[in-house]
Amino acid sequence: MLKRLPILCAALFALAACSHDSDTGSTPAAPAASSTAAPAPATPAASGSAAPAPAASTPASAGTAAAATAPASAPTPPAEPFVDTGKWVEGKNYFRIEPAQPKATSTDKIEVTEVFSYGCPACNQFHPVVGQLAASLPSNATMAYLPASFIPQENWPMLQRAYFTAKALGVADKCNDAMYDAVWKSGELSAMNQAGNGLKPHDALPTIADAAKVYAKCGADPKEFAAVANSFSINTQMKRADDLIKAYGVTGTPTLIVNGKYRFDVRDAGGYPQTIELAKWLVAKEAAGK
Repeated sequence: MLKRLPILCAALFALAACSHDSDTGSTPAAPAASSTAAPAPATPAASGSAAPAPAASTPASAGTAAAATAPASAPTPPAEPFVDTGKWVEGKNYFRIEPAQPKATSTDKIEVTEVFSYGCPACNQFHPVVGQLAASLPSNATMAYLPASFIPQENWPMLQRAYFTAKALGVADKCNDAMYDAVWKSGELSAMNQAGNGLKPHDALPTIADAAKVYAKCGADPKEFAAVANSFSINTQMKRADDLIKAYGVTGTPTLIVNGKYRFDVRDAGGYPQTIELAKWLVAKEAAGK
């Protein structure tokens, strides 16, 4: 699923995922209307998009390809016992990754990883759900984030680079919402043209310097940001992220990975609330060694 005609992923915000499609050029189908309503967004979308843009993701250390544990604003829920009622079916609601792959971080906890991009409208819409999921994970689990780069026409590689740079400088968590807003609200980091009916030419896409201006609002020095962005460490993290995403079998965003062993998305789970429920069920499954 590597060859595809350029599509306006930004114009497909109502769909469950942004994908790099097969040679047929097909696009993902929307999930059932009864199960896809997102929680109330923190901010409205913009630039002709109706996708909401809220809740924060979290940073990782400079040597990893994903974020660290989300800061908790409430007591951590206790671990839940594993109970298999037959509701969740492997091969239908979730998919086993064979062979199992490394986690995105070096945590010794059970890891729930979101594969995402700031440039993905479905990720923007899913963003508040991820915040709810991170807050609801038990103490034996942690949330991590892995930015994708597989739609270069929509500037995803630059956004991936910006994310890892921000993590290295310790401002990714503070500026996460601002980055979604810069793409979907103000449009300063949007790949869409001013009319909102197509993509900008490649040489007119926002640059890492433009991303640095957004992160400057959160305390990053633009010159330092630009220098770190082009470092060997960031290049290494980007390559590792791309390799992991491929090894996980991810073909669209947002996708959730549990402990490098299981993969599913909103459509697989059946909706936003079910996504949280399934992620926590797989955490319990892992904890029980099932």
